[in-house]
Amino acid sequence: MLLCKKIKIEVSPQDAEALEFMQAKCRGLYNWWVLRLKSGARWNVYEAKRTLQASKQYDLELQQVYGKLLAEVYFRLDGAMQAFFRRVKAGEKPGFPRFKPRHQFFTLCYPAMYLNKVTGHTIVLPTGGGRWGPKRYPDIVAHLTEPPPANFKEVAVSRDARGNYYCSFVYDETEQHQDEMPRTDKKRKPRPLRANGIVAFDLGIKTLATGYTDQGRFYHIGGFKGYRYYNKQLDKIRSKRDKCKKKSRRYLHLSRVYKRVSERKRRKQQDCLHKASHLIAGTLAERAVVVGDLSQRQMVIKKQESETPKERRKRQIRNRLVYNDWGLYGFVQMLTYKCLRFGKELFIISERDTTKTCHVCKHKKDMPLRVRTYRCENCGLVMDRDDNSAINIYERFLARPGPHTR
Repeated sequence: MLLCKKIKIEVSPQDAEALEFMQAKCRGLYNWWVLRLKSGARWNVYEAKRTLQASKQYDLELQQVYGKLLAEVYFRLDGAMQAFFRRVKAGEKPGFPRFKPRHQFFTLCYPAMYLNKVTGHTIVLPTGGGRWGPKRYPDIVAHLTEPPPANFKEVAVSRDARGNYYCSFVYDETEQHQDEMPRTDKKRKPRPLRANGIVAFDLGIKTLATGYTDQGRFYHIGGFKGYRYYNKQLDKIRSKRDKCKKKSRRYLHLSRVYKRVSERKRRKQQDCLHKASHLIAGTLAERAVVVGDLSQRQMVIKKQESETPKERRKRQIRNRLVYNDWGLYGFVQMLTYKCLRFGKELFIISERDTTKTCHVCKHKKDMPLRVRTYRCENCGLVMDRDDNSAINIYERFLARPGPHTR
């Protein structure tokens, strides 16, 4: 089985400039061929490779790029074209190869047979040039933050949105030696559960879940943070689409873009909820999980008669977040089946007045949603409202009638 191990690398500013230069030239060669194919040129990968020397004569900077990287551009485009032909033959949506944008790093693929200088945590990536004159950039010396796998077949250099560079090593699992590298497919030992352990969670919006355990420890689990970026993009697309004539080409194009961004946002949100529910059900050591029966309707801000435009805008943003970006029902459903899978008990109890009640003296006071700190006038308690609510849910669970795990 082929596996891939992604390792972060540390490079100098000069080496980073060399990587950016080579990926820009590879991206330009890729886009140039996509443009030719869109203009009606016929595609054959071997005939296209024969034009590489002519391309180097036209653009002399291509001579400063490692030749194997340029050859991989043709094979990469050939894979995209073969997929396009396969979809056309099957009667599906064709999906012609697209241009690679400038803000996207064009992955550089080095075959393993041309990388002889891999010693310890250091890897040397060759650059082009030297045959027709001095090299523009020396070979790239990168430091690996982890030991690479043995007998790897390919190395792909990529960059993330923060500007960090990575090397992805493709290797065969059966060829790894146990004395050189620990196996990556070992199953983790399940965490021991505390038989009488209880953790109570108060659900919120900015902090998805605030938990309190029988040992007096607090857990703060954050929720989906990217909704503002995606909502801004969706609003911009919807604004452009509303100015177009319905069923026009631009209207249909913007509708497809809107659907694509919405799907990306939904997947990000689902990923966040899955990770949060897995953390509670699979990682925490407590055997019993208690959750309040909060509903989305309770978190909605009602319309006021004498609200200012600023308050109206704030209410709209908050209600949109509650209905579209929270995913409370899906989170509880994920938590239900994951607790069952990991052998934990899940209890859903009423959380009525848990935010308004002081957990020390049981004094009640009104707590609007905008107030995030609970201040008790009776006993002087000052603490976060979600922490106070989590303690009240925990104490209410212990005081409920019927058997419990304590």
